[in-house]
Amino acid sequence: MSKYDVIVLGSGPGGYVAAIRASQLGLKTAVIEKESLGGVCLNWGCIPTKALLKSADVFNYLKHAEDYGLTVKEYDKDFTKVVERSRGVADGMSKGVQFLLKKNKIDVINGFGKLKPGKKVDVDGKEYSADHIIIATGARSRELPNLKQDGKKVIGYREAMTLKTQPKSMIVVGSGAIGSEFAHFYNAMGTEVTIVEFLPNLVPLEDEDVSKQFERSLKKAGIKVMTNSSVEKVDTSGKMVKATVKTKKGEEIIEAEIVLSAVGIASNLDGIGLEDVGIVTDRDKIMVNDWYQTNIPGYYAIGDVVPGPALAHVASAEGITCVEKIAGIHVEAIDYGNIPGCTYATPEIASVGMTEKQAKEAGYELKVGKFPFSASGKASASGAKDGFVKVIFDAKYGEWLGCHMIGAGVTDMIAEAVLGRKLETTGHEVLKAIHPHPTMSEAVMEAVADAYGEVIHL
Repeated sequence: MSKYDVIVLGSGPGGYVAAIRASQLGLKTAVIEKESLGGVCLNWGCIPTKALLKSADVFNYLKHAEDYGLTVKEYDKDFTKVVERSRGVADGMSKGVQFLLKKNKIDVINGFGKLKPGKKVDVDGKEYSADHIIIATGARSRELPNLKQDGKKVIGYREAMTLKTQPKSMIVVGSGAIGSEFAHFYNAMGTEVTIVEFLPNLVPLEDEDVSKQFERSLKKAGIKVMTNSSVEKVDTSGKMVKATVKTKKGEEIIEAEIVLSAVGIASNLDGIGLEDVGIVTDRDKIMVNDWYQTNIPGYYAIGDVVPGPALAHVASAEGITCVEKIAGIHVEAIDYGNIPGCTYATPEIASVGMTEKQAKEAGYELKVGKFPFSASGKASASGAKDGFVKVIFDAKYGEWLGCHMIGAGVTDMIAEAVLGRKLETTGHEVLKAIHPHPTMSEAVMEAVADAYGEVIHL
């Protein structure tokens, strides 16, 4: 039996990052992976979807070339090649992880890992042991009982990024990041898209002002939006899928070639031996403490299988925190109130901290500022005037409670607010930090100026 200091079950952005950090700290480490290195994020999530979205952006530029004084007489899309490019990008990233694991002298064990008592893992009949076993098995597309995925007419995100032909029409159920990004991609490619969202607002975790702006932008792009609505059942017997949608006005039947179910994720806990070891779970999640230790000594869990935001950057941070604690380094627990969230549709959405509603409910007296990109020189020059930056401060102490952005490139701008909040920056400090002009990022400074009644360009 092979013996290690650390075995990581799963090689997604939580697992492979944990493994590399463990190896850096001198721990003999192995990773067990049943599919492709890099997990869902690199192979079926974050990375290949961004490649698809980039193709959609370039296609949009071609469609609107005249807005920039350019004439493009003939252009078209090759849907198959768009998908092939996305898969190529994913494959390249997966090979990059393979290189990193090899460089860090980490053993990669291919196969399905099952936990056993006594700090052991069985991989297809062969046993491995370690002092510390980290569960990082990630998650998959969640299925609703009335929206069973058949992989052809009712699909999840995996099928959505590898369709052989582009559908003429699509119903997207759920408007979180996954649903919104695919809705934007297929709409930009020319598919007739309808979004069905159960809650009153699209991207329901975001600030209400952002949700309203996002809905306006999607409608302007030609996407049909149905909020306060739910798909009750689907009939896939005919050529088209007939979806029965319950709305406030009653039920209506809408048809499309494909229904994409984007109603969240389910943790990959089945068959990995949690019950055999006695590891406690609650509602699809493994229970852990601040250092990702389960109730059984020597077993840990990180990423989508534990409570908290199911985001790649969170999984990576949890993996690093977990192994640094194992190695005896003094570490701080992760501040889950300062986790940025991003949606890569057009316009992009990025946020961190409290929404205005949450801050009010928490009892803060607020200073709220907002700067629209329509007043930004860089946004006007770029032809991307939709959206705004919104900032929320505690009026008493100047604490930066939240920052919410919607517009071109905002997913690259949100880190300023994350870092500022980490360093306990006040509104006045942001205001006095000189931002470059002309940039989209100066909208952050302008929004803060608006909150404090000092805005110049509004």
